[in-house]
Amino acid sequence: MATLAEIRAKLQAQTSKPSGEGGGDNAIYPHWNIGENTEAVLRFLPDSDPNNTFFWTERAMIKLPFNSIKGEPGSAPVIVQVPCMEMYGDACPVLAEVRQWFKDKSLEDMGRKYWKKRSYIFQGFVVSSPMQEDVTPENPIRRFIIGPQIFNIIKSALMDPEMEDLPTDYTRGVDFRINKTTKGGYADYSTSKWSRKTSPLTAEQQSAIDTNGLHNLGGFLPNKPSEVELKVIEEMFKSSVDGEAYDTERFGQYYRPYGVKAPATSTPAPVATPAPAVASPVTETVAPVVAPEPVAVETTPVTPAVEAAPATGSKAEDILAMIRARQQKS
Repeated sequence: MATLAEIRAKLQAQTSKPSGEGGGDNAIYPHWNIGENTEAVLRFLPDSDPNNTFFWTERAMIKLPFNSIKGEPGSAPVIVQVPCMEMYGDACPVLAEVRQWFKDKSLEDMGRKYWKKRSYIFQGFVVSSPMQEDVTPENPIRRFIIGPQIFNIIKSALMDPEMEDLPTDYTRGVDFRINKTTKGGYADYSTSKWSRKTSPLTAEQQSAIDTNGLHNLGGFLPNKPSEVELKVIEEMFKSSVDGEAYDTERFGQYYRPYGVKAPATSTPAPVATPAPAVASPVTETVAPVVAPEPVAVETTPVTPAVEAAPATGSKAEDILAMIRARQQKS
């Protein structure tokens, strides 16, 4: 288990680096579903991975919006989440294209739509909850998908010199209180905070750890896309930018919207061709469909309706051609 000093040193090192940004599982506690003006109390636990300095792991996903599902007239807009290759330390072909869009103000909104979305996976106990869950897992060690707003509160407190002990310490740790309010019609968690008093784990909580063990948080990240899956992601990206409907037969074997079943039959897998910006081939197994994460405002992870891409008359190839032409002139 890393010490508080080690965590602070690594957070400080990360802060000094330039930023690159301009299936349901009832083991996940859905804090975004708590009522307005209510509070959920959590107790975070360390990662079982000895190589992870932090008690969380970062997840980076790209959301590909589609106006509808092909072959389903009147279907609502859907979102398909795919892993960003930068999460594995490799170049991401989607972001390689999207980064260029921010050089043109008319494409900035489009760029933000396709930029990677960060979230953070924690584990721990639900000390108290203001909502009644229909089903709770047998293992009381839950997972938490924390968005940037709450994460920044957690991170800032860790850098505070007045925090003398790790909040995950079994005897001198502290609980974290998620407070939900609203601001501008959206969920707001800015009043969330760490408890002021330390408290030891209860005998029941300690027993749960002894019985079930701690999770390796890295195991809950999506599998790294294979060469074929990476090609599928590129094709889905182009299809989304072009304003096409989501094609279940074409893409459903690999990545699909939450709640959409895999096709009985599918079109042949695309042939992966080497490209400079694409990471070298890997031999991972097919990545499972990724359950949706809370959006940036930390609301429910159920797939939301998405506005159609701006009708600028420019297709993906037109946008990319315009960007590349501008680069050649500069």
